Amino acid sequence: MSGTIDIQIMQLVFAYIFVLVLLFIVKQKEIGHKGEILLASVRMTIQLIAVGFILEYVFSNQSPIYSILILLIMETFAIYNIFGRVEGRISKKLKLIIAGSMFLGTSISILFFVIAVVRLDPWFRADYFIPLSGMLIGNSMTGISLGVNYLINGIRDNKNLVENYLMLGAEPETAVKEISNRSFYNAVLPTINSMMGMGIVFLPGMMTGQIIAGASPIIAIKYQIAIMMGILGSVTLTVFFMVNKGAKTFFNSRKQLNL
Repeated sequence: MSGTIDIQIMQLVFAYIFVLVLLFIVKQKEIGHKGEILLASVRMTIQLIAVGFILEYVFSNQSPIYSILILLIMETFAIYNIFGRVEGRISKKLKLIIAGSMFLGTSISILFFVIAVVRLDPWFRADYFIPLSGMLIGNSMTGISLGVNYLINGIRDNKNLVENYLMLGAEPETAVKEISNRSFYNAVLPTINSMMGMGIVFLPGMMTGQIIAGASPIIAIKYQIAIMMGILGSVTLTVFFMVNKGAKTFFNSRKQLNL
């Protein structure tokens, strides 16, 4: 089996034709957001090129300090992106819970995954630790973003129902239990749906990358199954922590609903 096919600069430039196609359609349909599309394309390109050079250095100079530092940077940007995706304003308490849930849930999942599942030696081996951590953090970021929005909208749209529960003597946890449960399920549903179609509808990115790099399809499959279980665990923990603690921030010390 031959090695990985290198993509030359001009070949890479051809890939941007798809951006032009999108811009053309958006313009023809008068949808707008052309600036957002261009910004996303430019930002992605700059970020990936910068990360490429950084990873080249980190992979050549293995150190737990570098791995942990990059992990903290990824966590910080993920939390920042979650705040940006939330519809409307959120309280400082909820922000702290989002940040804490994201950091705690992903950290537990990453450490368990690299130590117990992959058994990295050393555990901070950057060429494994960083990509694996990125996949868990990225999916958890999406899960919490969905969970927060479902929780906020659910409580706001069912304000009267929640207050009726409280007036009848229910505890805040009971009053929002159904909303919290629905928020949790809706947040993890995209991960479950992805697992349902994986292997038949599409080949996931990690598996595809390993196969292109020359790895055996069987090895690639084992890694993909493992990382999907890791992603499921990370999304589950982070969303559970956020929903469980976050719902309490909508009530004051007198157990009154406070939006």
